[in-house]
Amino acid sequence: MSRRITIDPITRLEGHGKIEIFLDERGDVERAFLQVPELRGFEQFAVGRPVEEMPRITARICGVCPTAHHMAATKAADAVFQVEPTVTARKLRELVYNAFFVEDHTLHFFFLGGPDFVVGPQAPAAERNILGVIGKVGAEVGTRVIRMREDVREIMTYLFGKAIHPVGGLPGGVAKGLDEAHRLQFLQTARAAVEFGEFALQVFDDIVLKNKAYVEIVMGEAYKIKTYYMGMVNDKNQVEFYDGLLRVVDPEGREFAKFRPADYLDHIAEHVEPWTYVKFPFLKKVGWKGFSEGKDSGVYRVAPLARLNAADGMQTPQAQKHFERMYSVLGGKPAHHTLAFHWARLIEALQAAEKMVELLEDPDITGTHLRNIPTHTPAEGVGVVEAPRGVLIHHYKTDEQGLLTEANLIVATIGNAAAINMSIEKAAKTFIKAGQVSEGLLNMVEMAFRPYDPCHGCGTHAWPGGGPLTIHIHDHTGARITELRR
Repeated sequence: MSRRITIDPITRLEGHGKIEIFLDERGDVERAFLQVPELRGFEQFAVGRPVEEMPRITARICGVCPTAHHMAATKAADAVFQVEPTVTARKLRELVYNAFFVEDHTLHFFFLGGPDFVVGPQAPAAERNILGVIGKVGAEVGTRVIRMREDVREIMTYLFGKAIHPVGGLPGGVAKGLDEAHRLQFLQTARAAVEFGEFALQVFDDIVLKNKAYVEIVMGEAYKIKTYYMGMVNDKNQVEFYDGLLRVVDPEGREFAKFRPADYLDHIAEHVEPWTYVKFPFLKKVGWKGFSEGKDSGVYRVAPLARLNAADGMQTPQAQKHFERMYSVLGGKPAHHTLAFHWARLIEALQAAEKMVELLEDPDITGTHLRNIPTHTPAEGVGVVEAPRGVLIHHYKTDEQGLLTEANLIVATIGNAAAINMSIEKAAKTFIKAGQVSEGLLNMVEMAFRPYDPCHGCGTHAWPGGGPLTIHIHDHTGARITELRR
């Protein structure tokens, strides 16, 4: 029997998961897997619900990315009723959605992914957290991070009722408008968010890019896999979060497909494995070839770096400058460096902040026509947005009364599920040799999933309490030879 290392639970992600690492007779890594033990049941218990309730119901899938599910569900409800939102309603939706991108991307960099770089990949576990980040960059920076997220969330709360589980989206529009006083207040917040976006990129520059050891890690083979990439783009092939076409590029960066979100079933299929509740989407026209990289594999990636790889540029000027610099440093497009997802995430946060300014300077944003009332008989609809973690698809079918008969959700994180397993295995094979492991090396393995910012649905439904990390190491006979505890 092969030796086995279990990392359970893995840390600094939304939801739950564990990593299983299997060693051969020499103690080298033979296989490694990410297992997700939580079951998502939303597709089943949505059946029978009125479709207009779905934006409120699906927001409960996750307490970290509720706005993404709310917006995808709202757009799917638009499609079911064959109704377009008003000009003002669309702009208000986009404002809230870009605000969500700013605060969510900031959360991940400073609280979840950033500690690996800001504090150090092999720093003591007790220091690899937001407190360790604050200790490294200073309390004033920590205060600035928290205050910026609080101010941006105030926009979401004002317009959509709540920042955690929003309720503002309605088929054909939104529930609340924006007055001039709040427009001016939120414009100040948006401009401050642009300044903060530049500041966060400077932090990345100072701490990561100016550290030769970190750059070598980012550019190294341990965190590099070659895949297809999928992302939403506007009519200029620029990165888009709210509404556009889905574009796929191959591992060489050539356009492979470009399609309307409603046609997703022509391009995406899902593979299942018996050892996890997660499904593995793949490109239907390439096929499922297992957990393998390259042009012959149907595995694709989504989320920040994938969106930038799939696009020709950013929509806003400051973000575009950083887009060009990133690819200059990484050696051109597409970039296959998994750790560069962190860098791309900060560039996207800057675009989102710039878009907030643009929207709040638009006179239509304070319009009073907030909703087009649906008049068509409900039937079927698809709603797609770019969640911070990637392409998010909600597909609803209803009866003539608008009651759901079927729901299909391809959650953003799941788009990266195969790639996450591949990334974990490659890192494990790089760092674990001859059975020699340490807590620091195991964190280097965990670093392979954090760039994807995985958000395993229903994570907010876990029983509260602590869960210390315990690692059992067995020899080839199955006997336990040591135990590591965090």
